[in-house]
Amino acid sequence: MKKIFFFLALCLLPLAGQAQVAKFKSVFTLSFIRHIGWTESAKQGDFVIGVVRDREMSSWLGKLSAGKKFGFQNVVIKEFKSPDDVVDCQVVYVSANVNFNKHAATIIDKVNSGSTLIITESEGACNSGAMINFVVRDDKLKFEIHKANAAKFGLQISSKLEGMSNAISL
Repeated sequence: MKKIFFFLALCLLPLAGQAQVAKFKSVFTLSFIRHIGWTESAKQGDFVIGVVRDREMSSWLGKLSAGKKFGFQNVVIKEFKSPDDVVDCQVVYVSANVNFNKHAATIIDKVNSGSTLIITESEGACNSGAMINFVVRDDKLKFEIHKANAAKFGLQISSKLEGMSNAISL
């Protein structure tokens, strides 16, 4: 019986690590929004963070933002099952469960009418239109920033956020 329990605990250990990474990504995602120069249209209504195909990320963002406001806006988390479902968000978080490079055109087309920050976790995503991209380098969680992609949507990334990029350490 002890061997079975030990084996199960050993199997679940990597999952605990992944949950911790999701929590860190959620914390940073919520922090990012405070370091973006938003257009006036993005400051209207609720502040919506859409998450594409990542229930765990949605859950963490929901827990961490519950009852919080961004300026005068309520923070609302929306889950999308596919890139085709994305609509009306100030932030779109595209998980590694979605091949962003393959679906970039669809996502960009869906949010092109607004000031939407696109955050991803796929290698090379900034080359396909992402503005902030989580990556793992040397076993450390880091993020890349593409200011030109953000500028296309009228968003300005603060120099403070730029200075933090590639500096996350778990």
